[in-house]
Amino acid sequence: MSVNNSHTDAGTAEEPDYDAVIIGAGFSGLYQLHRLRDELGLSVRILEKADDVGGTWYWNRYPGARCDSESHIYCYSFNDDLLEEWEWSERYPEQPEVLEYLRFAADRLDLRRDIEFGTEVTAAAFDEDAGRWEIDTDDGSRVSSQFLVTAVGCLSEPYVPDFEGIDSFEGESYHTGRWPHEPVSFEGKRVAVIGTGATGIQIIPEIVETDVEGLTVFQRTPNYAVPARNRPLGDEDWTEIQANYDEILAEAHDSGFGFPFRVRRETAADLSMEEVEEYLEPRWKEGGFRFLVAFEDLTVNPDTNEKVSQFLRGKIREAIDDPEVAEKPVPTDHYYATKRPPLHTDYYDTYNKDHVSLVDVTETPVERITPEGIRTTDASHDFDTIVYATGFDAMTGTLLQIDIQGTDGLTLEEKWADGPQTYLGLSAHGFPNMFTITGPQSPSVLSNMPVSIEHHVKWVSDAIEYLVDNDIRLIEPTKEAEVAWTAHNREVAGGTLYTTVDSWYMNENIPGKPTVFTPYPGGVDAYHDIILEVAEKDYEGFELTESLGDLGRTGTRPNLSVMESD
Repeated sequence: MSVNNSHTDAGTAEEPDYDAVIIGAGFSGLYQLHRLRDELGLSVRILEKADDVGGTWYWNRYPGARCDSESHIYCYSFNDDLLEEWEWSERYPEQPEVLEYLRFAADRLDLRRDIEFGTEVTAAAFDEDAGRWEIDTDDGSRVSSQFLVTAVGCLSEPYVPDFEGIDSFEGESYHTGRWPHEPVSFEGKRVAVIGTGATGIQIIPEIVETDVEGLTVFQRTPNYAVPARNRPLGDEDWTEIQANYDEILAEAHDSGFGFPFRVRRETAADLSMEEVEEYLEPRWKEGGFRFLVAFEDLTVNPDTNEKVSQFLRGKIREAIDDPEVAEKPVPTDHYYATKRPPLHTDYYDTYNKDHVSLVDVTETPVERITPEGIRTTDASHDFDTIVYATGFDAMTGTLLQIDIQGTDGLTLEEKWADGPQTYLGLSAHGFPNMFTITGPQSPSVLSNMPVSIEHHVKWVSDAIEYLVDNDIRLIEPTKEAEVAWTAHNREVAGGTLYTTVDSWYMNENIPGKPTVFTPYPGGVDAYHDIILEVAEKDYEGFELTESLGDLGRTGTRPNLSVMESD
């Protein structure tokens, strides 16, 4: 089928260049290209600013960068050949292996011929007369398409705080999200790492192992980190995985977080602390996100969470020899998992080394970056290298870097000035024929990402197929449906512990961004049921336009009952 050959409207004889343009060639963009091109027969083009596939795994190549979902479920599940031909080497693969996997998938599915590398999308505007998107790139070229799919990732736009004097530093400085392709040497150098989130927790132990002269960690907010317990995967592991792969993947796709891990207990509220410790200890030794699903009510019940948090605080204190130092990385201001819950390998043991120091910037804030290093309120620190592990402008940052303009001249930045407004996290009123893969107000970062990506890509592909088969030109969510979904997202979030703390989930790491919980916290399984029901009801909550000259809309009112929280 081809959309290009299906419609000819008066005054718009010129056809779009493509049926669909996809922005980004990571996990979501590659799969979306495969579905639209190879299964629907559409003309499709990916525009990718990097010079290779990989998305976040192309850019995040800092030492220690590693997946924290287990490898056998951090992969595509839609193709048996990919599952059978690729074997992961470790329980948690490092960045080079994940990148190589995506290269393998792109080659195996012959996707590169429809990807334009080294091409950054700078703007996209919906042409209301022609009913198509006009997409501008950094080389001054323009392409058009009927459908626009953003596959830009949730953690793609690096953020560095606006430290005074940041450009004056005379040494080397790096952000973990834009790490150089060539090796970076720390040997014999005085190194600072700013940030102790998931990225900082991965890179800090790696730097310590490079014969660095000294490492100083600047911590704003301590975090709860559970050991990953990484290990190589052998032939026996793969034999067992392959024998049970269908069941493993089915369970992952029908779970709350996109993992095939079953919650063993509903609550800890009825347990003593001694019983909680006895229950959690085997899960601590097992490591990974299996610990996250120990109790079903972890993110909604303060009593349960406080007991789990208390267990973790004890583990942190046990790992660090100096009692005074041990208190610094112990979180006391938030519940476990209400900030992004990292995994670690020997992170806390780092602080037992004589050449490592930890600066709490809540006690002695950073005043400025100097030519020699970093000045806090009580000392000046000299460094050869500064590493900014300061995270990302998450969820909406990359989308809003693109000048996206919908109907009536409305830009996405203007529309989201007070926080994201979407329908299902997949689309926005005023932006016809535009889909956002793992967009704001979808489970995305609260899940094993490939699972959520596959749910979205399949839904978008099925929607486009429905439009083509039914000779429908445009799809756009109603304002009513968008308002209802945004309200539902906030209502569900308000019933959790996520909103009790400042975090990048809440946009609190970016000055000036509105404080609002951005992902959808209702669970991958519940969310998937909702979007499937919308599709089964002929895309309930969307306006469908059969032709550009047809002002009549055929959409139906959204069924708000499917959005009610328990």
